[in-house]
Amino acid sequence: MTAIALTIAGSDSGGGAGIQADLKTFSALGVYGASVITALTAQNTKGVTGIHDVPAEFVTAQLDAVFADLAVDAVKIGMLSRPEVIRAVAAGLDRWQATQVVLDPVMIATSGDPLIAPEAISTIVTELIPRALLITPNLPEAARLLGVAVATTEDEMVAQSAYLLALGPKAVLLKGGHGDARDSSDLLVTASGPRWFRARRHQTRNTHGTGCTLSSAVAAGLAQGLTLEDAVGAAKTYVTDAIRAADNLCVGSGHGPVHHFYRWWK
Repeated sequence: MTAIALTIAGSDSGGGAGIQADLKTFSALGVYGASVITALTAQNTKGVTGIHDVPAEFVTAQLDAVFADLAVDAVKIGMLSRPEVIRAVAAGLDRWQATQVVLDPVMIATSGDPLIAPEAISTIVTELIPRALLITPNLPEAARLLGVAVATTEDEMVAQSAYLLALGPKAVLLKGGHGDARDSSDLLVTASGPRWFRARRHQTRNTHGTGCTLSSAVAAGLAQGLTLEDAVGAAKTYVTDAIRAADNLCVGSGHGPVHHFYRWWK
């Protein structure tokens, strides 16, 4: 059978993040990708200039069309900017009994532009996080979900991950890419305990779409039958290499994208 992953997220017109990054990641990792678009963004490597939300009923129509025909093995959820869209997605996950769900609580673009309405945050906490197999917040997103200061030490990451796990997901992957240590360290916490995934930090401004790419890579691994820990490990390796190869691309004049096809392009 063909491994299939579905991304439910916003579109990035610049192609570096969102739906576009998700589908590139699925393809690079040998997984067929389907999509449900929740918002359109006018966006490039320098920032976001506009957001057009897709009506909740049309998000539902897309989701039902995909699940009614495709045998979806894993779901990645990204940008959901409005409460009504979040509730529509939650209802769809229940209706189609989706269990391998990777939730990336996207709130701020790499450029610093906000991507979510403030009132939507509590809806994500109550409606989607308890339905997720894995949530993948970065340090600022974790702090915003919990209403605390951004973690600056590994001990604080461990503590915040425990609080996030108490919100109801099966597992938490707290991403340390926003830190300033020599290594970029991500912390996976499940009911059986914590595990660190580390990689040497590569200095580049071309990191647009890293969060989308990592969560999609995890979903791709799950779709192919990997365990959660193995999927996270494989995703960490893929994203690290995509960041290291990012400077081989010449795209835009701001925060350029990671190189999703570094294994294939010469």
